[in-house]
Amino acid sequence: MMKKHVFALLVLLALLCVSAACAEGEITALSQLNDPVRTIGVSTGSVSERTVAEELPLAKISYYNDKFLGYADVAAGKIDAFVYDLAQMKLSVQSGLQGVRLLTETLGQPVQIAVGISRVSRIPELTEKINRFLAEIRADGTLDGMYTRWVLSGDEAMPEIEKPASPQGLLVVGTTGNVPPYSYYSGTQLTGYDIELAYRFAAWLGMDIAFEVMGFDAVVPAAQSGKVDCVMSNLQISPERQEGFQFSDILYEERQGVLVRDGGDPAAAGLPGGDVYTALAQLNGKPIGVQTGSNFAEMVAERLPEATVEYYNGKADLVAALTGHKIEAFVVDEPVAQLVVREDSRVTYLPEYLDSYSFALVFAKDQAGEALRDQFDAFLDQLPDGTLDALAAKWFGEDEAAKTMPDIAALPAENGVLRLATESGYAPFEYVRDGQVVGYDMELAALFCQAAGYGLEIVDMNFDGILPAIQTGKCDFAAAGISVTPERAESVLFSQPNFSGGTVAMVLKAQETAVSDPKAETFWEGIASSFTKTFLRENRWQLFLEGIGNTMLITLLSILFGTALGFLLFMLCRNGSHAANGTTRFSLWLVQGTPMVVLLMILYYIIFGSVSISGIAVAVIGFTLTFGAAVFGLIKMGVGTIDRGQYEAAYALGHSSRHTFFRIILPQAIPHVLPAYQGEIVGLIKSTAIVGYIAVQDLTKMGDIVRSRTYEAFFPLIAVTVIYFVLEGLFSLAVSRIRISVDPKKRKRERILKGVDIHD
Repeated sequence: MMKKHVFALLVLLALLCVSAACAEGEITALSQLNDPVRTIGVSTGSVSERTVAEELPLAKISYYNDKFLGYADVAAGKIDAFVYDLAQMKLSVQSGLQGVRLLTETLGQPVQIAVGISRVSRIPELTEKINRFLAEIRADGTLDGMYTRWVLSGDEAMPEIEKPASPQGLLVVGTTGNVPPYSYYSGTQLTGYDIELAYRFAAWLGMDIAFEVMGFDAVVPAAQSGKVDCVMSNLQISPERQEGFQFSDILYEERQGVLVRDGGDPAAAGLPGGDVYTALAQLNGKPIGVQTGSNFAEMVAERLPEATVEYYNGKADLVAALTGHKIEAFVVDEPVAQLVVREDSRVTYLPEYLDSYSFALVFAKDQAGEALRDQFDAFLDQLPDGTLDALAAKWFGEDEAAKTMPDIAALPAENGVLRLATESGYAPFEYVRDGQVVGYDMELAALFCQAAGYGLEIVDMNFDGILPAIQTGKCDFAAAGISVTPERAESVLFSQPNFSGGTVAMVLKAQETAVSDPKAETFWEGIASSFTKTFLRENRWQLFLEGIGNTMLITLLSILFGTALGFLLFMLCRNGSHAANGTTRFSLWLVQGTPMVVLLMILYYIIFGSVSISGIAVAVIGFTLTFGAAVFGLIKMGVGTIDRGQYEAAYALGHSSRHTFFRIILPQAIPHVLPAYQGEIVGLIKSTAIVGYIAVQDLTKMGDIVRSRTYEAFFPLIAVTVIYFVLEGLFSLAVSRIRISVDPKKRKRERILKGVDIHD
């Protein structure tokens, strides 16, 4: 008997293994989905739910409120298939939906689509009117023509529909706006088959029209309450929906398609890594990265209006996002693209320009800025022919040894020192080498200062801080591959263009090209190469040391001044008037409620905008304010834990208020405060990572500078993380030692009894 049970168990396990093996194979037919190990996604409340239950009863059903989440889960392999309107899924695949494909078979019987009509509409006999209207446009071929244009041909042109001169009321139409080609947004304009139908029906009624855009789960309540008169949004007729709507005559019938994961060639599936992008037009509708503060977003919106723009802080982040398949392309200037291609064999760029551009230097829009701009323009006019071309050839070439710079420290300064704002992560125009900012723009600025008798101070900052630095007078001029645009010209002055070129889209190479290098590094060779590029090449370890020094300086000074400020405020408010306490609390609330990066930029560009003050000093002031506010709260909390009876006992023994606080109350409060104080210090160290916005080269900024040169995400980020951990550990250790020294429970017996005669 035991042998029979064992044999049966083995057979069952074998069947399960076979079933699982079959489930793992590529799905090519509907019959493969009728299996207990398969999961099929459907849209909640749709007809597909009932169809799947009837046609594929063995499969499990997963419900989605958003069909795009269902598409994504199919591509990720979380579900085996998604069943929905065939026309909509076909359009999504044609528009670039990746990692999926449609089966040639459809599921179940065709689904009928109609207009849903509110039973309590304010328009009398609305159902009869809609049916008469549909009969007329069906008879003259308009209805079939609409379906052909929007659904079959993919024509997205909305025709001109004449509106009534004197509307006789308002037709309110409910729609979802997310079911192309029936109801969707083109830019900010609602469009599609159902939207055209609604406009035509309103014109037929002689009424004005208003759309209420809502989710499918809100459609029925809106119709039941009379908030909308009718619903036009690829609405399927189902028994459940008939309880909440009246339905018009049938508009059309649609098939239910089956979307499955594409396990074939990446290029065929449209996956990143396939050689699918050979022209700019193919990127329309895709996620495209641009650098924050650049004008590339406007270029993308103009050339690729359906693309989704995603913002990143620097070029290294853009490369990482592209190679990590978070975006399909990113936009840079062609010289930058050439450099990226040389550094990373996985990427390339399309030969077609999005737009042409001209780079120029930027000056303040005031009398002094105009004079300096005119002086620079005169310098450009006096340059010998071919000078700028030779400059470009030198810095855009591959020979790093030939890229020499004038000695900035030796520049004459008889006419003063000019402060140049730049962003050093945009090689070959500006980048850091051997601890110095160099590049095409930097040499051009140095040559100008040399000819005009100026000294030069280069101020490195985030790109989106450059124009505010010029506008507020923090810097005299700026050079950072800045394109001349009408919008920027409203707030700053531009010099004559010193470089013209084109903007290109960078994409991944074909998968086979990217991995076919016979000299490809092993894992450990790659680690060693990354370490060398991050720390050893061009002595980049010195950048990290400088960043650590700036971070430590800001942190230490902010702790010292913030602690003193918080304690002083507490002492002023301890026995102060209600007005003083109220003013202090309001000020602390204002400081604590302002995001740190915003506070720093307000201090740097507005409050100290006309003052010659370093970014480090502003950072110390900003963090002193926030840390002081935290210390004030901590001391108040710690003192509040001491019983009031101790005050009364001290006063009864003749102690003064000051003596009571400093000798009795405060020593007991400090041990309660120190753990939270230690946490505030750790938070302060991490918060300093944002000071790059005000031209401070802290540890995080140095890591970004290195990444902009190496395109290595691993070592710079890991190095910065490890260093922050070490700094936090050192500061935490220092506070822990203080906690031990002030906590009687943790002090050694000898220290407690120091000065006490135990033999008395």
